[in-house]
Amino acid sequence: MLDRIGDEVARATSLVRYAPNSSFSPHVHGGGEEFLVLEGEFGDEHQTYPAGTYVRNPIGSSHAPRVGNEGCVILVKLHQFDAEDSKPVVVNTHEGEWTPRYAPGLEVMPLHQFGDENVALIRLAPHSVVDEHVHHGGEEAYVIEGSFADENGEYPAGSWVRYPDQSSHRAFTRDEGALLYIKVGHLHSEILNRTLGA
Repeated sequence: MLDRIGDEVARATSLVRYAPNSSFSPHVHGGGEEFLVLEGEFGDEHQTYPAGTYVRNPIGSSHAPRVGNEGCVILVKLHQFDAEDSKPVVVNTHEGEWTPRYAPGLEVMPLHQFGDENVALIRLAPHSVVDEHVHHGGEEAYVIEGSFADENGEYPAGSWVRYPDQSSHRAFTRDEGALLYIKVGHLHSEILNRTLGA
């Protein structure tokens, strides 16, 4: 568990590890589900999703997960959908296009956008600097490969960082660069209240 707001039904962000040849009971996504496959291959009755696949299952969708011989690890986020965001999404990031953005050495692969929410992969070359910037609506980052740093610390592969609404920082990489999963714009207090039914 990385983040949880709520009780039994919660807005949550977690790492989930499935053992090889395991399965999970059929279930409905009452608040929507999005996940990124980090290791192995995840599957359900719809298709299989190898490492590097980003998936969004909207509110009211359902499936029965099953995992093959490798097992898998996914980064999963629950109850974080706008009620009007109803389009299923499946992106194989190994086939996606990278676009230079914002600063030298920084490339972006957009994964999803709805309202203020944007989800993307960001690739930072070694010794890149992203000047100080404000997170309007907050930001979450998960480090898939490499590492990055800011004035608050160093974040190696496997790190998850949450920056609150209106916070700011200056990010940079050292010798190895970094590959990040980023979600921004979803941490406004009114958005949190709406997704939790407050």
